[in-house]
Amino acid sequence: MTPPVTTSAPITPLTPTLQRVAQHLANGLTAQEIATQTGLSPVTVRLYIHDIRESLHCPPRCKPPVIVHRLFAVQQVAPPTADQPAPQLNPEQLLLLRAVAEHSGARDIAVAAKLAPADLRAALDQLLADTGAQDTTHLVILAHGWNLLTAKPTRSGASQ
Repeated sequence: MTPPVTTSAPITPLTPTLQRVAQHLANGLTAQEIATQTGLSPVTVRLYIHDIRESLHCPPRCKPPVIVHRLFAVQQVAPPTADQPAPQLNPEQLLLLRAVAEHSGARDIAVAAKLAPADLRAALDQLLADTGAQDTTHLVILAHGWNLLTAKPTRSGASQ
């Protein structure tokens, strides 16, 4: 059994500065890209991301897709809008999508997605190709735009 990625404790609302950095993360930017766009030092951006992670009760080393998912889930940043219709994903792909959004380690993702660890890379590559996502953070952003990662999906039959 893998431990949960986040706790159910109430989140600490983000300060306006952290919210601006969080929105850049939710737009798919890396820490370095945020530093370049905002004029902040990379060290400062990394510290802000650390503070965001703590405010959201995410584990210390969780990856950007997990942070971005949590930001959308707790409504700390503006939700993305889909510029294309959602692809038709099968139940296994939807399970993998949720695993990527909630877990950071490859083994934890594979277990949550009910995949053999050796099969994870191929399944993830196929999911990225099927969704047109550039990477896993972009995948999570797209999935939120398509309402595929909400607690109660707004689309019925998304896996058909």
